[in-house]
Formats: sequence, C-alpha cells, structure tokens
Amino acid sequence: MAKGYLWYDTGAYFEEQARAKDLMYDFNHSRPSEEEKRKALLPQIFGDIGSHTIIQQPITIMRGKTVHIGDFCYFNSNTFFVDDSEIWIGDGVLFGPNVTISTTGHPVDPELRATGAMYSFPVHIGNGAWIGSNTVIMPGVTIGDNAVIGAGSIVTKDIPANVVAFGNPCKVYRPITEKDKLYYYHDRRIDEMEGMVMKTEIFDD
Repeated sequence: MAKGYLWYDTGAYFEEQARAKDLMYDFNHSRPSEEEKRKALLPQIFGDIGSHTIIQQPITIMRGKTVHIGDFCYFNSNTFFVDDSEIWIGDGVLFGPNVTISTTGHPVDPELRATGAMYSFPVHIGNGAWIGSNTVIMPGVTIGDNAVIGAGSIVTKDIPANVVAFGNPCKVYRPITEKDKLYYYHDRRIDEMEGMVMKTEIFDD
C-alpha cells in the first residue's frame, strides 16, 4: 500500500479500522456541549492534530492515524477521510461542509476490480488552503499553500500555491493577487469595513 502497489484487505487492516470506527462513533455521538470530550478524542483518532484546530461533527474515517493535521485548522461538518494512505494537512486550512479526501481507488478493469484490488496514494494540502463545500480530492493530489478550491470541485490533479481553482475536473482560474487585499467578495471592498467591530473567540484558549 505504502509503495502504491495494488493491495487487498487483511485481518490487520480490519482490526485497525474497527478501532477507528469505535473512536469515530464516540466523537460523532457526543453531545454538542461535550467539547472537552471531543478534544480528548482527537489525538486518539488522528496521527497528528494541531493546536486550536476545530473539527465539527460528524466525521468519517477509515484508519485515522494516517491523517496529519496542523494548527489553526477548521473542518466543517461531514468531512470524509478515505485515509488508507497518508493525508497531510498544513496549518490554517479551512474545509467547507461535505469535503471528501480519498487516497484510494480501484482498477478500471472489471475483472481485476472484482478481486477487491485497490491502490492508494497520499494527499497533501498546504498551509492556508481553503477547500470549498462538496469538494472531492482524489488520490495522489497535492494542493499548494493558500490555494482556494471552489465549492463542488473534483480535484484530480495537483493545484499550485496561491491560485483560485474550481470545476469538474478542477482547473486553475486565476492567481491570488494584490487585488484580493482590496476586495473580500466580488465588488465588496475591505476598506468599507473600517470602523466596524469584528471579534471572534473561536480560537481562544
């Protein structure tokens, strides 16, 4: 699996998955007020989990320990990790709802596929990336630092840093430029927000 060869389910894999599913169940079925319980579960679920990272319920995982998440990340509800291979997520990454990262696929040939053969390749997401809702990220993809992936995208190939990309298949639309420091949404200027009080305590200790 780690070398990208075809692989098949084994007893050891099922045992690892059973452990992950138990932890996932505890996380997903905690009460909204049981924030400390969920925080305590995260290091047991994932290989690495950074500080001030928030993961909303529910989540779906295959293995858990193969997912590595940086600091100050936010994952909206229904994140789905098909994490048979490693998933590396940098600092300050944002996920919209219903994002799927799949490191695993099956051969196109029906006879080979019928044997249960699979392949897996790692996924890397750089610091500061924003992944829009209902995005699907396919095996072996790397998304660069600060990239914005538009909602509903199917990411089949690498996306470079500092670009806006979207579509099925996902393609680069434009670079992120100095103009983006002036406008926060279409023709809405950031300087028009001057004088307004904006405060969030979401990442406070």
